[in-house]
Amino acid sequence: MAILRASRQLETFDEEKQTETYLTSPIFTANPVAASDLPKKIVSLLMDGKVPVVLGGEHSLTPFAVSAFIERYRDLSVLSLDAHADLRDSYRGSKHSHACAIRRVLEIAPVVQAGVRSISKEEWDFARESGQLNKIHWAGKIPEKMISQLSNDVYVTIDVDVFDPGVIRATGTPEPGGLAWREMIDILTQLSKKKNIVGFDVVELSPIKDDPASDFTAAKLVYKLIGLIS
Repeated sequence: MAILRASRQLETFDEEKQTETYLTSPIFTANPVAASDLPKKIVSLLMDGKVPVVLGGEHSLTPFAVSAFIERYRDLSVLSLDAHADLRDSYRGSKHSHACAIRRVLEIAPVVQAGVRSISKEEWDFARESGQLNKIHWAGKIPEKMISQLSNDVYVTIDVDVFDPGVIRATGTPEPGGLAWREMIDILTQLSKKKNIVGFDVVELSPIKDDPASDFTAAKLVYKLIGLIS
């Protein structure tokens, strides 16, 4: 809701594209749905020829979203932009914790990870033994081959803690050394030129009262990526 509120204050003109994104890509905001209802909702949107964009609280919703996209895009791959590996098999007794989000996605589709700078020993061992380590690109070391590791149809999941706290600090698990705004836009711009972005989510914003800067940054990121897709 904080992202939606902030979006009302955004300029609609994109100076880089020199167009108003909402005119070339009309945007509709659907009513909120539970994570467990996401697959059905997304499938219906895809059947209508729309590009689903998911705004959520925590990262545990991403596997639900990806499970719907894989029905439509059999060669789907996922780009995860996140400070954390999220590769635990279980966390605090739950296999559906936000700390297990990418582990669950890997059971559905291949994943390339970027911006990571926090990983547990359990996750490191899993990534090394499974071969996933080759698809983890650490913050500050994001090579060109990252995009080449993805299939043509790509779903993007963005945990806002991938940003440095100086860019977005309103998140539950901030980590120093993250991406700058321009780094993020450059990654997404190159991705949009070379791959077909079929949908995306933005998660883990934890709004701070009377400090809306992170909300606006997240809202601008969503609008910017919609423009890049269009």
